Amino acid sequence: QVQLVESGGGLVQAGGSLRLSCAASTSISAINFMGWFRQAPGNQRELVALLSKGGTTNYPDSVRGRFTISRDTAKNTVYLEMNKLKPEDTAVYYCKADLIVRQFWGQGTQVTVSS
Repeated sequence: QVQLVESGGGLVQAGGSLRLSCAASTSISAINFMGWFRQAPGNQRELVALLSKGGTTNYPDSVRGRFTISRDTAKNTVYLEMNKLKPEDTAVYYCKADLIVRQFWGQGTQVTVSS
């Protein structure tokens, strides 16, 4: 069982920045993939950043160059640095731990970007 707790969401003006944190209850070094997803009202949950155990990152075009995923293995924490935020980035952001055979989700943190 992996428990994930997100924090760092809030209200920010367009063009601003936020850093989300995802604290895991176990060592993240052994987790195959850590990812950040988001879900806006009426939309499906979508991937915004992925970090493999080996350090490879992946981003969709909508956030590439603006969002950065990173980790601190000593703190078992994954971060999502979000810059140049846009109103369309408004959503609940979720952290996910993918162990291939099982996946775990955090409870989500709200990010609201005002225009």
